Amino acid sequence: MDNEAQSAIAAVDIGRIRQRAAELAGDVVKTPTVALRSETLGDRLSGARIHLKLELFQHTGTFKARGALSNARAIAPDRRAAGITAVSAGNHAIAAAWAARRLGLSAKVVMQATANPYRVALAKAEGADVILKPPGPESFAEAERLVRDEGRTFIHPFEGENVTLATGGVGLEFVDAVPDLDAVVVAVGGGGLISGVAAAVKQLKPACAVYGVEPEGAASMSRSLAEGRPITLDKISTIADSLAPPMALPFGFNVIRHYVDDVVLVSDDAICAGMVLLQEEAKLAVEPACGAAMAAAVGPLQARLAGKTVGLVVCGANIDARTYTALLERGMRA
Repeated sequence: MDNEAQSAIAAVDIGRIRQRAAELAGDVVKTPTVALRSETLGDRLSGARIHLKLELFQHTGTFKARGALSNARAIAPDRRAAGITAVSAGNHAIAAAWAARRLGLSAKVVMQATANPYRVALAKAEGADVILKPPGPESFAEAERLVRDEGRTFIHPFEGENVTLATGGVGLEFVDAVPDLDAVVVAVGGGGLISGVAAAVKQLKPACAVYGVEPEGAASMSRSLAEGRPITLDKISTIADSLAPPMALPFGFNVIRHYVDDVVLVSDDAICAGMVLLQEEAKLAVEPACGAAMAAAVGPLQARLAGKTVGLVVCGANIDARTYTALLERGMRA
C-alpha cells in the first residue's frame, strides 16, 4: 500500500467516523432502517433477508446532505462570508444549498443545463443562486471562476475525507440497527457514499461483505479498480444521472479499493426494473440510483446474497412524477 492509500485509510478510522457522526447528529436525520417483507423478493433472492436503510428520508431527499454539511462546517471562519459553490446534476447542488442555508452562508451552485427542472427548483427553494452550464468542463470552469473571483469555497460532491467521514454515519446506523448484517449493497457514482459505508461497516464487522453497483454506461469505479488507479471515462450513458460522474478520484478510490469486496454492473433496463420492485414490494418511489441497488441484489449478486441478511442503501428520491412514471413503464417492459 502506497503512502497516499495509507493516508486515506488512516483518515477514515472508525474513531474519526464516530466523532464526525456525533458532530453532525443534531443537524442530520438518523434515517429509518426497515425489514422488507416480500414473498416475491424472498423467492427471487433465495431466502435473503433484506433490510432497507432509508436515506431518501434524509434532509434534501438524499444522503448528500451528510457530506455537504460536513464540508461546509469545515470552512474556515474567515472564508465563510464569501459563501460556497458546487457543481452538480442535481442532488449535490440541493444538498450544498441546504448546508449553506443551515450555516447562514450564501450559495451559488452550477447545475448542468440538462438537469431535471424539478431538481433545479429544489436547489432554488433551498436559497441557492443557480447557474446553468453545459455538462462537463464548462460547469467546472464556472465553479472555478466563482472560487477565483468571489472567494467562494468549492464543496466537492464526493471526494475527500469530510465526505467519507460523514457518509460513514450511514454505515454506523445500519450496523446499529441490524447487527447481524452479512452484506451491504450500495450504488456507486463518484464513491462518496460507498467509501463511508464500507469504511464503517468493515471496521465494525470485517466479515460483512460490501458490494457496490454501477450502471453499465457509467462504470468509472469498476474500470479504476480493474486498472489499479483512478481513471476518467471518455463518455457516459445512463438514465441514473446521480451515478454518472465520469471519473474516480484518489481519496475515494483508495478507501473503496481497501474496504469494498466487489463492484458489479447493471443495465439501465435492470435499474428501471429495480425501481418497479421497490415501488411494488417496498411501496417506495425512488430515483434510479436506488433501482440500481435492487437490480444488483436480484441480478449479479443474487447467488452471493442467498440466505444472507442483506442491507440495501436506499440513497435518494429526488425525482419528478413524469420522469418516475416513464422509468417505471420502462421497468415493467424489461
